[in-house]
Amino acid sequence: MMLLVLSAALYAQKEVTKFLGIPVDGTKAAMIQKLKAKGFTPSLREKDMLVGTFNGAKVNVYIVTNKGKVCRIMVCDANTMNETDIRIRFNTLCRQFNENKKYISASLSDYILQDSENISHGMTLYNKRYEAAYYQLPSDWNETVASEMESLMLSKYTKEELANITEDQKKELLVQVTMEMLGKLSKRSVWFMISEHYGQYYISMFYDNEYNRANGEDL
Repeated sequence: MMLLVLSAALYAQKEVTKFLGIPVDGTKAAMIQKLKAKGFTPSLREKDMLVGTFNGAKVNVYIVTNKGKVCRIMVCDANTMNETDIRIRFNTLCRQFNENKKYISASLSDYILQDSENISHGMTLYNKRYEAAYYQLPSDWNETVASEMESLMLSKYTKEELANITEDQKKELLVQVTMEMLGKLSKRSVWFMISEHYGQYYISMFYDNEYNRANGEDL
């Protein structure tokens, strides 16, 4: 099943990350108008910040651009909370992403925080970052999976060779697909972290379009 997911992601068109169905792309002015249509309103206290409700929480929304193109939507909790509540909120988000078929985890590790985890000590004494990262899958992967998988296999083997494909060849194919997929899906990351403000905590979430972010081309 994972191989099918990876294959579809690999061969999808250059579909960028979406926030509430809106592509993280285009100009800042256009993005502001689209977010207003979703119910967000300009902040009265901070320039270039929108406020509203997202996933059941009051949030502040920031738009980041690179060379005039939107490359990131940052969504931060408007209200801070204590350590126990932020652990619950973080774990709830992890479970929601894990159960959402639009995403796959960017890591094989489990992001869930145990009750024994001392978040304040981890952040203050060890500069530990509590974060979880996911890749947003293309919207049409389910429809393209079979044909794209076949195309991938035929690009490497003839039909006669496929009739006698070995387990080692299958493993080689999987490794190739996996490595190429990571490069593709890394352009469509959605991740979140625990942020701290005067001993209280909140979630910062990032919807990134890496196609528009700086990649060293100006160096």
